[in-house]
Amino acid sequence: MTSLFEISARDGVPLYLQLVQQVRYQVAAGRLNPGDQLPSVRKLSEQLVVNPNTVVRAYRELESDGVLVTRQGSGVYVAENAPQLTKREQHARFTQQVDELLRVAGDLDMSVESVVQLIRLRAKSK
Repeated sequence: MTSLFEISARDGVPLYLQLVQQVRYQVAAGRLNPGDQLPSVRKLSEQLVVNPNTVVRAYRELESDGVLVTRQGSGVYVAENAPQLTKREQHARFTQQVDELLRVAGDLDMSVESVVQLIRLRAKSK
C-alpha cells in the first residue's frame, strides 16, 4: 500500500492535501476499489513519516467528500460510490505530473526534445 502514496514537504502543497489528492487519484485510476481497506491512521503516518493528525485530516476530508467510509472498530475503506475524477481533474493531475517532469529535466539540463525522445522510447517498451 505504501507504494500508492508519496508525499513531499518540498512540494509546496500541504501534506494532508497531497494525501487527499493521491487517494482520489488512486480511486479514479482503479488502483483502489470500492471496499478496499486503507491503512490505519497510525500505520500510514508511520509509513509516510508524518504526524498522525495529517492522516486524520486527509481521511476526514475524503470521508466528507464521499470517497472513504469509516467502519467503527474495523477501519477506513473506499466508499462503494466513491466519486471518480472528472476529465478536468484528470487533465489537471496529468498537467501537474508533466510540470514536475519538466522541472526535473531542467534540473538535469535535459532539453524538451530529449524528454520527448525518452518518452517515445519508453512508450515503445510498454
